[in-house]
Amino acid sequence: MMFFLGMSLLAIFGSTHSPYISLLQTGILIDNVKENSSLFDSGIRANQVISFINDEKIENVKDYNKVMEQYYSLEDGETKKIIITTKDKNEFVLLARNTISEEISLSEIPKTRIQTGLDIRGGARALVTADRKLTDAELDDLISISQERLNVYGLSDLTIRKQSDSSGNKYMVVEIAGTSPENLEALIGQQGHFEAKIGNDTVFVGGDKDVTHVGRTGQDAMVTECFAVQGGESCNFQFTIFLSEEAAQRHADITDTLSINGSYLSKKLDFFIDGKLTQSLNIGSSLKGSTTTQISISGSGQGATREEAIESAKQEMKQLQTILITGSLPFKLEIVKIDRISPFLGEQFTKTIFIASFASFLAVCLIIILRYRRIKLSFIMLFVALSEIIMILGFSSLMKANLDLSSIAGIIAAIGTGINDQQVIVDETIRGKLESMGVRIKEALFIVFTSFATIIASLFPLFYVGAGLLRGFAVTSIVGVTIGVLITRPAFADMIKQMEK
Repeated sequence: MMFFLGMSLLAIFGSTHSPYISLLQTGILIDNVKENSSLFDSGIRANQVISFINDEKIENVKDYNKVMEQYYSLEDGETKKIIITTKDKNEFVLLARNTISEEISLSEIPKTRIQTGLDIRGGARALVTADRKLTDAELDDLISISQERLNVYGLSDLTIRKQSDSSGNKYMVVEIAGTSPENLEALIGQQGHFEAKIGNDTVFVGGDKDVTHVGRTGQDAMVTECFAVQGGESCNFQFTIFLSEEAAQRHADITDTLSINGSYLSKKLDFFIDGKLTQSLNIGSSLKGSTTTQISISGSGQGATREEAIESAKQEMKQLQTILITGSLPFKLEIVKIDRISPFLGEQFTKTIFIASFASFLAVCLIIILRYRRIKLSFIMLFVALSEIIMILGFSSLMKANLDLSSIAGIIAAIGTGINDQQVIVDETIRGKLESMGVRIKEALFIVFTSFATIIASLFPLFYVGAGLLRGFAVTSIVGVTIGVLITRPAFADMIKQMEK
């Protein structure tokens, strides 16, 4: 148990590749900066840490809002000088307007690797409709394709559901934890209709009908080179796709009619997204009339620094890969409303949970002392219960699972079950004196294991009830009781055995 407890603490507080996880670091983390804004133009970027504003130290979001009140109250068109200093001592001077709060998304610096859900961490919610009235079947298709498209990005705590109004209009609601409205709008704001054309002839379109495979790792997808350009850096990317036999034959038929100019054919392969030309590639003369099924697609990303350019190139590549994999959405989308969800309610709930948990521990401790008249025993029981909480959180951190309100409820339920099992073990081992200690422990653990099987069987249906809204409760409850049965209950039984000796 001590080994797993140590590993769980390492999973929760251990260092990661992110330099922004720190128990001691102060300041606020920039999640997103709106492009073409005064902050973006001044050089402020996501993942920077703000330490000072106008020489006033910023330790948390509350300090930030207090300093920024003078800018929020500016009249329309009025500007005021602001000096922002980041953790790495970079200083940005600009003229701020009353819209500055809309230009940036901020969050507290993570103290642990525990990830929280939308209802605790905050995020963004979009109300989306199509360019015409949808039937229930069409809305289901839209949600299914949108879910597949957003899952390609590897988003966590993503929720897509239906919603309708009194007029019978149907909407798709998209909620993503820990993101900004700007990022959410960029993800869902385009239909994503991809076409590859030679002249006016379409060679292939996005989706699995024409595209059989899209390279996403290793040599099949990479940032190839970076170089300096005016105003910063630019990085090129390249990835490989494989076409169906029908698409390859169309390529052969179209290119067979083209003439050769030097090393290339007379026309280029043009890529269009939602009717807009995004890239044009020369076609080698050796491909004239060829039924090639493998095509290399390239592009680029720009940024003020090389790191920013690389990240931009990766994002551009991922967006293009996503459209090629999933195809276009069946309808042109319109974002009716997009909101930022405040984490304030989640913060208050979390504080309340800590207070309630502490009060519960005191109550349990008092009851155990009154029942068994042993202070040492009560401390052992509480230590084991606390260890279970740490192990559940360690498992969640390791799996990068988001803890929402239902997950926290699952942890509480698992701890309640754990305390109950410990009392069973105590009653069977301490209060029964006829059999040997070994026999009594076996009988106690048999009861615990039987209870475990019953709990697991009752929790599995929650994975599907309520469209999966109770999945977090089921997962943390199952993880909690499994940790208890395999690790902490046997360890507790051994502690009781040693104490009795």
